Amino acid sequence: MDNQNDLGQFLASRRAKLNLEQAGLPDFGGRRRVPGLRREEVALLAGMSSEYYKRMERGNGKGVSESVIEGISRALQLDSAEHSHLQDLIRSANVSNRPQSVRRTPRAQITPAVQQTIDAMSSVPVFVQNGRLDAVATNTLGRALFSPMFDGATEPVNAARFVFLDPRAQSFYQDWESNTRQIVALLRAEVGRSPYDRHLSDLIGELSTRSDLFSKLWAAHDVREHRAGLKSIHHPIVGDLELTYLGMDLTSDRGLQMLAFSAEPGTASADGLQLLANLTLAQDPKSHAFKSTGNNLRLEK
Repeated sequence: MDNQNDLGQFLASRRAKLNLEQAGLPDFGGRRRVPGLRREEVALLAGMSSEYYKRMERGNGKGVSESVIEGISRALQLDSAEHSHLQDLIRSANVSNRPQSVRRTPRAQITPAVQQTIDAMSSVPVFVQNGRLDAVATNTLGRALFSPMFDGATEPVNAARFVFLDPRAQSFYQDWESNTRQIVALLRAEVGRSPYDRHLSDLIGELSTRSDLFSKLWAAHDVREHRAGLKSIHHPIVGDLELTYLGMDLTSDRGLQMLAFSAEPGTASADGLQLLANLTLAQDPKSHAFKSTGNNLRLEK
């Protein structure tokens, strides 16, 4: 992955989203050759010289201070995820010639204590993933909830591969198009954090080659955080579920995030989730290999 090129393309994509009115600048008319703001206008809003800003859009992040980052973030009206991504891109561009100093590969497994904790959450589906969106761990109900993702998948099971390459994802996620954008934005953010992760680079290459939609969304340079939200899914056993989720970083396992799902009490989704929990707990609760076969549930040891 080209860190310097990513920095320039990200900045260009953000200023293309802003018009003069949104930026609070006067419009004197005339034909504009580029969408959004010009580089000179961003520099003016950020309080820096246009040459300095142009240098950054050419991928040169050398010597960029926090105050400069704040100025650009303010000028481009970046949200918190975009601001963090800009910081990551500048950091990686500054050390692009020394990749060994920032190389970081998220752990492939969780500690036994964390697995024991999520196993104890028998009524809450739990899904632990790394920045590449590999499924690092689940509890039994979490695996049951996302059974289509696991059934027939090769290791490592990956949410991005499922969403873009598995036809079942379009019926599993009722808001599939929204999920495609979310997946790409999460991977974009991870590229900024872990620019020298070879497995991440391979995943991006695979998805870009095999999915035209992924390539199109990847070119937009959108980023986001995965903290809270709503998942609307059609489970093959219990039907439609509207679930909220919370994402929590695991301090004991750096680079991993735990997603916990729940349904509003008294709703059909709560009843469906409880039914799924009853079906899984009626069998071996220590098993982590959930399978769905037709209308029956079975747990494989």
